[in-house]
Amino acid sequence: MMKTYRGGCLCGSIRFEATGDPLKLKPHSCCCKNCQQHTGALTAVWVEFAAQAVHWTGEGGEPATYRSSHYSQRAFCSACGSSIGAIDDEPVIALLLGCFDDNNQPEFAPEYTSFEDMKPDWWHPDRR
Repeated sequence: MMKTYRGGCLCGSIRFEATGDPLKLKPHSCCCKNCQQHTGALTAVWVEFAAQAVHWTGEGGEPATYRSSHYSQRAFCSACGSSIGAIDDEPVIALLLGCFDDNNQPEFAPEYTSFEDMKPDWWHPDRR
């Protein structure tokens, strides 16, 4: 079953519609330094879509990008600076969960963490 998800940046200039199978979104968190610097957070949380399944619908069109590695570009809004996600060369677009209009979807729960060894030793997000 395919499902359509919508979201965008802080100012609304960049908007998207992404269609995917909820069982194949590969939700995960990442603690690598690129993700930390891209988001300003210790962990980024993503879901992945095939590039052809993401359509940029806002008046700003496609987000601005910065080549952050040999296989990926980071996407952001050039108007407000909001991080949107990563556009990989595979072609996969990984969208940050904070950008979705409704990020309280059960299928968005991270299945694993990449580069967990790069988070600070003192940080334990599961503690309350």
